[in-house]
Amino acid sequence: MEFRRIPSLPPYVFTIIDSLKVEARRAGEDVIDLGFGNPDLPSPDIAVEKLAEAARNSRNHRYSASRGIPKLRQALADLYLRRFGVELDANTEVINTIGAKEGLSHLMWVLAQPGDAVLVPSPSYPIHLYAPLFAGAEVREIPLGTGVDFFETMQERWEYSWPKPRVILLSFPHNPTTLCVDLDFMQRVVDFAREHEVLLVHDFAYADLGFDGYSPPSILQVPGAKDVAVELYSLTKSFSMAGWRVAFLAGNADTIAALARLKSYLDYGTFQPIQIAATVVMNEASEHPKLVNDIYQSRRDALCGGLERLGWTIEPPRGTMFVWAPIPEPYRHLGSIEFASKLVREANVAVSPGVGFGPGGDGHVRFALIENEQRIGQAVRNLRKTLTDLEAP
Repeated sequence: MEFRRIPSLPPYVFTIIDSLKVEARRAGEDVIDLGFGNPDLPSPDIAVEKLAEAARNSRNHRYSASRGIPKLRQALADLYLRRFGVELDANTEVINTIGAKEGLSHLMWVLAQPGDAVLVPSPSYPIHLYAPLFAGAEVREIPLGTGVDFFETMQERWEYSWPKPRVILLSFPHNPTTLCVDLDFMQRVVDFAREHEVLLVHDFAYADLGFDGYSPPSILQVPGAKDVAVELYSLTKSFSMAGWRVAFLAGNADTIAALARLKSYLDYGTFQPIQIAATVVMNEASEHPKLVNDIYQSRRDALCGGLERLGWTIEPPRGTMFVWAPIPEPYRHLGSIEFASKLVREANVAVSPGVGFGPGGDGHVRFALIENEQRIGQAVRNLRKTLTDLEAP
């Protein structure tokens, strides 16, 4: 049997590090996993309690609604009004998705087809690059990096692309580079989209993870953005609910309707008790994202401060749950896969090789802040013994 789409996928490089991690643990080693961005913080108690209560009601065991139950969509609309001052019509401008990855992948099915082009930052979270490809579209990469004017580069890539991209996929704060933008940047992007009749898709996965007083802006805060933009919002990081698979697409009503039509053929929605619990969480645990944010900021400080003392200088990120670290000069020749492999084998510290996020990431590795400060301190001590070519200040 010859399979479709699968042969075109490159090897998932993260499995290389994962295999080394598993091998080391089987040998009895204590590997500190800062690779996979899988939040370790528990979900709010109120979510667990409401889930259990709703699951005991047999009426909730039937098929649900693929768009999300009305109270769930209204809870998201209320959250956006409180958090961002954005008014959303819960019936026409909000839809529930089974996680942001499912939402983005299915969204691309209704926005792109063979012969179309989509602009995507690079390096990027893998599904951002592959969701358009699964839909048959071509991806035009917008390089992200130190000293690069992203908006200017985006304009150039659009101008010199053929066919002209009909969708621009953005995500700020950005995974893996941690690049953050302000509301003025969002205004410029919306203006560009209006002028060139482009749809903007903003993955707002780290909406509530901003440090040192920085507050990530929603693209929907720009007046008139709903004419040209949709935004993905997830409970994964903000409410520590990764495994629950609850996310939303909000914004342009025509795009929401198109996704709703497709989803009506594909699914019957998330298990209804999960939707009920998610509704209660957004309405009654609005303080939880702030608690989560404070924990990640403390972990960021512990990691970046520890690496600085080793002689591995890294600019602390202003958002996300990651640290995007340029490979230190004495080890740069190894490339990200070999360097990450060295850290697992010799330091018992797992990180993600930058090349897994696209070719532009090969000079970096990504740390995920998914261990407590004590474990992060142990990781730094392990790295000190391994990275002997670094010069501590």
